[in-house]
Amino acid sequence: MKVDVLLGLQWGDEGKGKIVDVLAPRYNVVARFQGGPNAGHTLEFDGIKHVLHQIPSGIFRSDIQNIIGNGVVLDPIVFKREVENLAKYNLDLFSNLFVSKKASLILPTHALLDAAYEKSKGDSKIGSTLRGIGPTYQDKIARLGLRVGDVLSPNFADKYKKLVDAHKVILDFYAFDYSATLTQAEENFFAAIEFMKQFTLVDSEYVINDALTAGRSVLAEGAQGSLLDIDFGSYPFVTSSTTMAAGACTGLGIAPSQVGEVFGIFKAYCTRVGSGPFPTELLEETGEKMRKEGREFGATTGRPRRCGWLDLPALKYAVMINGVTQLIMMKVDVLTIFDTIRVCTNYRLPDGSLTDQLPYDLCDETVEPVYRDFTGWQQSLDGIRDFEGIPAELLAYIKFLEEELNLPITFVSTGPDREALITRETSALLN
Repeated sequence: MKVDVLLGLQWGDEGKGKIVDVLAPRYNVVARFQGGPNAGHTLEFDGIKHVLHQIPSGIFRSDIQNIIGNGVVLDPIVFKREVENLAKYNLDLFSNLFVSKKASLILPTHALLDAAYEKSKGDSKIGSTLRGIGPTYQDKIARLGLRVGDVLSPNFADKYKKLVDAHKVILDFYAFDYSATLTQAEENFFAAIEFMKQFTLVDSEYVINDALTAGRSVLAEGAQGSLLDIDFGSYPFVTSSTTMAAGACTGLGIAPSQVGEVFGIFKAYCTRVGSGPFPTELLEETGEKMRKEGREFGATTGRPRRCGWLDLPALKYAVMINGVTQLIMMKVDVLTIFDTIRVCTNYRLPDGSLTDQLPYDLCDETVEPVYRDFTGWQQSLDGIRDFEGIPAELLAYIKFLEEELNLPITFVSTGPDREALITRETSALLN
């Protein structure tokens, strides 16, 4: 068996949670391979809307093993809250939710450091979610961090204190006052640690590779988006992990040869939360209409998302570095309100030349998007479940993107509910 990878191709918020939930019945295992509580994977079904931050999106399927992989940075407090919020669904989480011992722990002081670093940047701030993600990965790389498996150590409290004391030195340097919040946060943290110990803590690399050897199917669930990758995203306005398909190898302990399908998810337009370059951003009425129609507000932070037209150079780049094999297009229903749909096909550089490649540094290099216009479909997509029922205008839009990206679009999402999905019958997903 191979590990199929599902990830976002833009700046996150592409709709990964919904698609994992849809694809999950085809898999025995769903595993998160990077990111942390800065992710917000939204699932809607049977009139229920639920947002998951660290727990894999296969959790609502009782026969699926869900694994939080070693590449994830885990906040025990958020984990406890997530589990408690799932209690009303009567899920057997103790049987089908597993946590890697090698996943890094987010401490209360990591969130404080996040806030201190962001405050110090002033107008140049990254737009962090302030969940402590970056400082936790920083400690991991510096070989200072604590991992989930450490909570089983008899001297965990000593390890914790040593790291927190080091954090306090940094916070004092930035003159960041933590006295009012840290004590309560630590009480919540240690209560959450005891709660987390009730779950099965595993060497997840063995669990996943044993599953593959036994012929069980595995879906690796990514968080954030490819354009936020620490190496290949719009640096420095990026997250702190490898959000690409390669991250599934390091975040789960699988060999590159074990990667099968790579499902790339993208919106029919673009959004971004926080700071950073966004060539096709719409700063006027059109962008506001798109935001309202698409309910574009962060699932984790509640912040309004910046909106713009689809960016093909950026999308081609993400497809290339991920080795995407199938495309899934989300939120086409949002564009129903527009009589004209625009797609950026190239960038015009300062010297007047055109390129369809992503520049080294979008932050410093000014690019002007060059657009191609399409006629909007301006009709409801409710109830359409196969490509034969798609309006001609939307079909032309899909065909153009498939030709430009040289890949099939196998699913088209027409709404937030798991049933609102147009499926191509010839898709390998149905085999």
